[in-house]
Amino acid sequence: MVGPIRVETESYINPLLTTPNSHSQLHVSSFLPFSFLKINMKLLSLLLFSMLLLILCSIKHTSAACHVDDHAGLLAFKSGITHDPSGMLSSWKPGTDCCSWGGITCLDKIRVNTVWLTGNPDKPNGYLTGSISPSLVKVQNLDGIYFFDLNITGPFPDVLFRLPKLKYIYIENNKLSGPLPSDIGKMTQLYALSLSGNQFTGLIPSSIAELTQLSQLKLGNNLLTGPIPLGISKLTDLSFLSLQNNKLTGTIPDFLSSLTNLRILRLSHNKFSGKIPNSIASLAPNLAYLELGHNALTGTIPSFLGKFKALDTLDLSWNNFTETVPKSFGNLTKIFNLDLSHNSLVDPFPVMNVKGIESLDLSYNKFHLEKIPNWVTSSPIIYSLKLAKCGIKMNLNDWKPKETYFYDYIDLSYNEISGSPVWLMNKTDYLVGFWASGNKLKFDLGSLKIVGTLKNLELSRNLVYGKVPKSVSGLESLNLSYNHLCGQLPSTKFPASAFVGNDCLCGAPLPPCKVKGE
Repeated sequence: MVGPIRVETESYINPLLTTPNSHSQLHVSSFLPFSFLKINMKLLSLLLFSMLLLILCSIKHTSAACHVDDHAGLLAFKSGITHDPSGMLSSWKPGTDCCSWGGITCLDKIRVNTVWLTGNPDKPNGYLTGSISPSLVKVQNLDGIYFFDLNITGPFPDVLFRLPKLKYIYIENNKLSGPLPSDIGKMTQLYALSLSGNQFTGLIPSSIAELTQLSQLKLGNNLLTGPIPLGISKLTDLSFLSLQNNKLTGTIPDFLSSLTNLRILRLSHNKFSGKIPNSIASLAPNLAYLELGHNALTGTIPSFLGKFKALDTLDLSWNNFTETVPKSFGNLTKIFNLDLSHNSLVDPFPVMNVKGIESLDLSYNKFHLEKIPNWVTSSPIIYSLKLAKCGIKMNLNDWKPKETYFYDYIDLSYNEISGSPVWLMNKTDYLVGFWASGNKLKFDLGSLKIVGTLKNLELSRNLVYGKVPKSVSGLESLNLSYNHLCGQLPSTKFPASAFVGNDCLCGAPLPPCKVKGE
């Protein structure tokens, strides 16, 4: 029988850190069986080795590079970029963790799932030049590609078809060109497809109807032609449909009753003809933006538009609409932006019950408003007011708007407005444009404050007098012709047509001033 085991311990020192000949502070009685000691030493060594392995794994995990395929695919994409003047991809370096690169996000810090690159149009070097490399296919976990305001060229990238997890494509304001692929409908997993602001040509492929999971389809600002495919009616999850600024033709299809989730419908700046389809009435509960301007639409404005209680923006400008604006427009209490300009609409204009209009344009119709409407005058937030040729006959000094500070644009051209705009313009700090040609305004031009934001000033054919101030030289456009201005002109870039027809203006670009005594 083995006797009792006695272990005397003063302190513990790791046996792995002591040599066989060192004097350990671990005292084991001479009668401790060798087999017992051997087994416990093995267990202790195994335990310490496991702890060390866990530590190493932890260190490796915290500094782990992204997947090798993602790394290679992104570097191949970078190789397809021929010019990067702002260093947008400067952090994309071989041998570094691609999850830490600019514009890259990763799932679980290992697999790249989005690439987001945004240029800056306001900076001359804020872009990338090049094409999308087919090697991007190596980044198989990509679910989102976001390329905004770059300078990417080439046709529609075929590599997009070979990324099975791709759900969001936003390649906006680049220079992709050529036709959209006829089999674009194969990307049935897509939730959003935005190719706006490129140079795509040809028809919208009919196969686009197969992208039934789309919530956003944005193909605006291209060179697309032909009609809207009828199959778009199958995209019942759409909340955003944007086809504006193309060369699309035909009528607006009468299939919109199936797109009841639409909040934004943008079809402006095309060549659509015919009437506003009745099926648009089905969009009333949710539609916030309806933009049909700059087409060749005809007929009357349908009264059902007054049921669009969620409507924020309505643009029917530059069409051929006739007769009156429906009285039901008085129900559009939430509308902020209303543009009915450049049609053939007639009186009476309905009384609007809006809480505050931000932007209003009724210019160049056949209205005789007599005065600026009260619901405009009372708006606390208006920034753009355009009532050119609206039959307004009033003294501007009698107008008492609730708010003037936020005005950006004011166009009162070709009315019969008298008085002075000085008080109005001198109370605005953000004014960009003031147009009031063809009125009876009478004031000293020298008393006008030319704010730093002002770019456009047109006051031709009024009764303006005084001298032309030097401050007009900073404007982008100016027309002071046919007034009663006098004196030498300051140095400006404007042609003689901006100053002709005044009483006694002189100096370049007009004839030189006469020297006293001549």
